[in-house]
Amino acid sequence: MRALPAFAAALLTVSLALAGCSGVSSDGGADSKADSAARAETGEQGAGAAAEKADGQQRADNGKAVDEASAKTHVIRTATLSVEVKSATKALAVARSVALDAGGAIEDETTERVDDTHVASNVVLRVPEAEYDSVLAELAGTGKLLSRTANAKDVTEQVVDVNSRIATQRASVNRVRKLMDQAEDITDVVALESQLNTRQAELESLLAKQASLADRTTMATITLELSERTKEEKDSGDDDPGFLDALGGGWDAFVTVLRWTVVVVAAILPFVVALALLFGLWLLFGARLRLRRTGTPAPAPVESFAPAAAPDPAPGPDPAPDADPAPDPGKRD
Repeated sequence: MRALPAFAAALLTVSLALAGCSGVSSDGGADSKADSAARAETGEQGAGAAAEKADGQQRADNGKAVDEASAKTHVIRTATLSVEVKSATKALAVARSVALDAGGAIEDETTERVDDTHVASNVVLRVPEAEYDSVLAELAGTGKLLSRTANAKDVTEQVVDVNSRIATQRASVNRVRKLMDQAEDITDVVALESQLNTRQAELESLLAKQASLADRTTMATITLELSERTKEEKDSGDDDPGFLDALGGGWDAFVTVLRWTVVVVAAILPFVVALALLFGLWLLFGARLRLRRTGTPAPAPVESFAPAAAPDPAPGPDPAPDADPAPDPGKRD
């Protein structure tokens, strides 16, 4: 009877041992499967993370390139000069030479004669930003500076923004192109082509804006206005007049007086002739009216003649001496 409990206890111990071994083996298989699944998932996540890391690295590189390209300050410089010169034609030739020697160009030019008294020119010059100040100084020295206006506009933020958007847009275009290479369905291809066209148009617009900003920041714009002095301003100069100036002024005054005298005479001549005719008619008809009122005929004109000379007496005998005169009775001896 004592051997039976001992046998039962041994059998229970063996059963428990076998159950533990099977449990361990089954748990180990489950753990191995879980480890395999975890490793697979980790591998996929690692691949995705690696792809995201590569994409992020590419964007970082693009951003770094953009920052390096946009590190300097970008400024748009413009200026307007108004200069009074003796000869606008000569000053314009000097301005052209200064701009071309500095590596610039002539963008626009206008020359006209104002009131047949003087010439005025307007020219727009594009010069490198590095030569901006020196060119301004040379242009201002071509004559008498009347006015000067300079403007500097900082567009660094715009340049950085445009460059960044261009880098992003190029990456987007490249991704769409890769998707097009991998697409097999015609619907996907059509949709991707539409996206590619839209993004390519945006990229070209950004590139055009970038080129415009680059041109305006690397080349300064100078507008030069050239004008000559009018004749009145030349005559009213500060220089003291000399003999020739006085002689010329006197001659001009004489010619001016003579011309105005002729003009005045020609202007009043019709009135003088009309007044002379009226005066003559008044004399003629006035004399006749006076004669009619008085009733006295007009005296006949008296012919003037010289008196006839008396004839000489004929020669004859000498006359007898006169007798004594009769004595006057009242006279006493």
